[in-house]
Amino acid sequence: MRGNASTPIAMLKDALVYAALTAVAFLMVFPFLWMASTSLKTLGEAFEYPPRFLPTSPQWSNYSRLAEAIPMAKFLLNSVKITGLTVIGTLLSCSMAGFALSALNFPGRGALFTTTLATLMVPYQVTLIPVFILCQHLGWKDTHYPLWVPAFMGSAFGVFLLRQFFLAIPRDLYEAAMIDGCTPGGIVFRIYIPLAKPALTTLGVFTFMNSWNDLLNPLIYIDTLDKMPLTAGLSFLQSQYSSDWPMMMAGAMVSILPILAIFVFAQRTFVEGISTSGLKG
Repeated sequence: MRGNASTPIAMLKDALVYAALTAVAFLMVFPFLWMASTSLKTLGEAFEYPPRFLPTSPQWSNYSRLAEAIPMAKFLLNSVKITGLTVIGTLLSCSMAGFALSALNFPGRGALFTTTLATLMVPYQVTLIPVFILCQHLGWKDTHYPLWVPAFMGSAFGVFLLRQFFLAIPRDLYEAAMIDGCTPGGIVFRIYIPLAKPALTTLGVFTFMNSWNDLLNPLIYIDTLDKMPLTAGLSFLQSQYSSDWPMMMAGAMVSILPILAIFVFAQRTFVEGISTSGLKG
């Protein structure tokens, strides 16, 4: 009797939890749905009051007008190039640094890792001007180099993430590979990196999002419109088409779709990487 009496209560609790989670999820996704809806509205419907959620007739021409207003194909190509190189550089450099700080024994390893973590506390604005002056002296102004070359120098967050994951790999694998004559470089690329797929996916998704959505750096380093990535290129719509909300929302949709696709594709591995790399609360 006691078990039967508790079953409806447990079911009610589960129903309330799912209802609360559904409500929160709807609140989170509603701005995206409104953006998608506005991108298909006419200009009059976008400013209609009271606002209407669904357009009377979807205006797919907003996307073609967007392609005519700005060089979308060029912006997309630039974003793919910059983001792809940034992801490759970050994964390569951080995986090697994380391996060295977790598996290799050398003097000052702890101090080096502490110093690396300390750089996370340095605000971006502090290094902005020195890095800009350096890139200017290198002749990198109005090029893509300042946007992706620093990724090959690693990042403190990426080094920390991969180091935490590599520490969970049994030391026996490293010692067995050394006995078999494998070099440290061979160990990291043949053993550690293949085992670190969840952590690498997590870091890759974070890096992709940060690079794809970067607005400030392209505006600082690039002067030519055709060299702009998508996010920076879309910012010009605000000055030229500030009142054309449907076309601006169409541009926002084009910008956000690759991020959604990457996250959906890598969702399972991404969540696994979060739970196994020391980032969960």
